[in-house]
Amino acid sequence: MQRTMNKVESALQRTTDTKDLFIGQGVVTRTAEMFAKLFPQQRAIVVADLNTWEVAGKAVFASLEEAGIPQERPYIFADEELYAEWQHVEKLQAHLRALDVVAIAVGSGVMNDLTKYVSHTLGRKYMCVGTAASMDGYTAYGASITKDGNKQTFDCPAPYGFVMDPVIAAIAPKELAASGYADLIAKIPAGADWMLAETVGSEAIDRFAWDLVQNGLRDSLADPAAVYAGDVKKTEALSEGLLMSGFAMQAIQSSRPASGTEHQFSHCWDMEDLCFEGKHVSHGFKVGIGTLASTASLEFLLKKDLENLNVDQCVEQWKSWEELECEIREVFAGKSGHLARGLQETRNKYVDKEGLRKQLEALKVAWPKLKEQIREQIIPFEEVRNNLRLVGAPYEPEQIGVSRERLRKTFSYIPYMRSRFTNIDVVYRCGFMAELTEYLFGKGGIWEIE
Repeated sequence: MQRTMNKVESALQRTTDTKDLFIGQGVVTRTAEMFAKLFPQQRAIVVADLNTWEVAGKAVFASLEEAGIPQERPYIFADEELYAEWQHVEKLQAHLRALDVVAIAVGSGVMNDLTKYVSHTLGRKYMCVGTAASMDGYTAYGASITKDGNKQTFDCPAPYGFVMDPVIAAIAPKELAASGYADLIAKIPAGADWMLAETVGSEAIDRFAWDLVQNGLRDSLADPAAVYAGDVKKTEALSEGLLMSGFAMQAIQSSRPASGTEHQFSHCWDMEDLCFEGKHVSHGFKVGIGTLASTASLEFLLKKDLENLNVDQCVEQWKSWEELECEIREVFAGKSGHLARGLQETRNKYVDKEGLRKQLEALKVAWPKLKEQIREQIIPFEEVRNNLRLVGAPYEPEQIGVSRERLRKTFSYIPYMRSRFTNIDVVYRCGFMAELTEYLFGKGGIWEIE
């Protein structure tokens, strides 16, 4: 616990939004203590849904009442299948606008995102009491909300204060911790992607943010079966890993410490409104399959003799921007949303032939040492897949409604989906995309398509 608190104190010195964190058994009863410290002389309102009100909302309300903190009647969403949709933003916004209060969101991703965004639109700070270790977005900036049929990320500050009781999180529905675990294991290949980006001169590693995410990460991921079983200590370790990830993103105002190739798969499926068995697939579950895809791509690269890469050939085959724009229009024919994003994101990371030469020469020189560092960084594909299985998360694309054919198609989109440099950009710049596709989906491949 001392290690955790030292890490928290260090993180809070760099965070831009969150100023206090309580994590540990029984801390929900201390919600009033944090509120009084962060919002002296102000009124509170608890925002919850039917489930989170029962598991933690009542205790939060009681804590405030016993401390004599004035509060409005709790706002409780009664929808059985509550989702972060714009209609709920408007309802909460209309209710809070008429009140001079600070909201305390009680719940997992949906409650936090709705309250985070609405508070921001009203020019207010807010607090969050987490009820599940389901994502790293608790302590990250931004809110994921569906508007006009599309899931979008809206810029808004992270909670001013955050409370997490692992006892409550441990008894949450198992799919929530499974989703959080899948989101956390994604930081492993995301770290490898950042190493590659720094090597080619695209984005230097921020050591503070790196350490915040990566130090202790494997401990947080060490026992997926125990997380599935509801072990409180293992759930606390998972929660800590997710919270530190959010703090790292706050610290450098970027999702780079926590997001790489694997999140690009999730973003792509977000744009396609991915559902399975009548329900939206959770962020963590999409990222989990993306993590398998990214890990497989990294393992493919580790088999390549990049220290002897024919850079001249890669440069000769490199397309001009005009040629690449035509390629993107062909890849995303009939998909206007993907096309617009692909054009913008790819343009932002495009380099000319001389720029490509510099990137690949740097990679070639660094590869003998870098490939060993990446090998140490990543968890082997089969181990990742088994860990996802043990924690109760999807470990095959079909388990989130993605056929192997669709996964192969998604791979063809990824080089264009984000300006952030990742391992897929190495594959693409080296001219290996067709070879990677065959490696993954051809005879004997991980996701062989007959």
